[in-house]
Amino acid sequence: MLKRNNALSVVIVLIFCGLSGFAQNNNTTSPFSRYGLGDLHHYGYGRTAAMGGASLGSRHSVQINSANPASYNANDSLSFIFDFGVDGTYSKYKSATGKMNVNDVNFRYFSLSWPVTKWFGAGMGIQPFSDMGYEVAFSEEITGVGNAYHNYSGEGTTSKAFFGASISPFKGLSLGANLNYIFGRITQNTGIGFDSADLFYISKVEGTRLRDFTLTYGLQYDLKLKENQYLTLGATFENQSDLTALHSVYSQKIITVSSSSLSDTLEYIPESKSFIKLPSTFGVGLSYSKINKLEINADYYYAGWSKSSFFGEKLYNPATDNVDLVNQSRISAGFEYIPEAFSIRNYFKRVRYRAGIHHESSYLKINNHQIKEFGVSFGAGFPFPKSKSTANFALEFGKKGTTTDNLVRNNYTKFSLYLNLYDYWFVKRKFD
Repeated sequence: MLKRNNALSVVIVLIFCGLSGFAQNNNTTSPFSRYGLGDLHHYGYGRTAAMGGASLGSRHSVQINSANPASYNANDSLSFIFDFGVDGTYSKYKSATGKMNVNDVNFRYFSLSWPVTKWFGAGMGIQPFSDMGYEVAFSEEITGVGNAYHNYSGEGTTSKAFFGASISPFKGLSLGANLNYIFGRITQNTGIGFDSADLFYISKVEGTRLRDFTLTYGLQYDLKLKENQYLTLGATFENQSDLTALHSVYSQKIITVSSSSLSDTLEYIPESKSFIKLPSTFGVGLSYSKINKLEINADYYYAGWSKSSFFGEKLYNPATDNVDLVNQSRISAGFEYIPEAFSIRNYFKRVRYRAGIHHESSYLKINNHQIKEFGVSFGAGFPFPKSKSTANFALEFGKKGTTTDNLVRNNYTKFSLYLNLYDYWFVKRKFD
């Protein structure tokens, strides 16, 4: 018979499968999300969030690594692992003309992983793909007309659900793939008004719904150095793909006369099928591990956004000629250290201490400046008593953007909590 706590695990899974719908309502308040698909999410979650996100070469027996699908068969046999998390970000935006402080708290992701055989593992989950949430306003004086007021706002989230599997054709080599389903909706609004009520007001709304499949391929190769010491090379790849997008546009001109308003439709394009060309991506990672003692990871990730397009155009709703899509790259590195994994007397010697660093050149180039990000992270994994489950905490401090040439810089602090729940499945009791 199954262990009794398997039923509890099933209940938890079902609850969070339902809560995963909230991933479609993630909050962000970022002026950078105005362009493209918004702020893109990095692949690193869970324990590696405190390690700079470096995870492509990581293989762990009791933690999930959905960043590289080749890692699923590293989990213990007879195990079932459930991982989910939330994070909160405090952002301080600053430009040459002002500043703003905001807080965002979001459900981040959940994933499951389980073994099928000793050489075959599987996993599934859902995580945000991109977030859009901004509100920008400015005014300009037009000769003979007066002040013109421009307002731009946008909102929405796209998510990625995935199911993956990995196999080991021979000792040391693991191959895997994730079948991803990208879905969600983003909406962008534009408004232009004037001082005089006799002049017209222009309103434009663009909506985009995404729904299509992509594939992520993964590889890991273990090289045994000494007893319990391994060097692992990891790699991932996604081919360039056309993502189905249902796109609509509605624009109108509103004229106010006395106390009444008249509207005139300027453009109406009902929701119709189009495509967003996503870039090809690849990542490589190297991991050194001394089991139950030390792990050191380093990653390089690249996405060729310069060859992408939105509905046949270079950039989706850029609103300015000073924005362009460029190739994205990220370098990250981090480590995990356990003083004494099996200490009985001192709990804090069993804690997994982590730190990391990352530098990213984003896919946006604004006013001839590619938007860049730098961050350092710290954290720890706190093991549950008499269990292989872990509460993973991460704290990240970073900077994104610049105040040069009328741009915006964000100094942020992010706190994350990820729960990794481990259970034994299909274990028969000797006694009822």
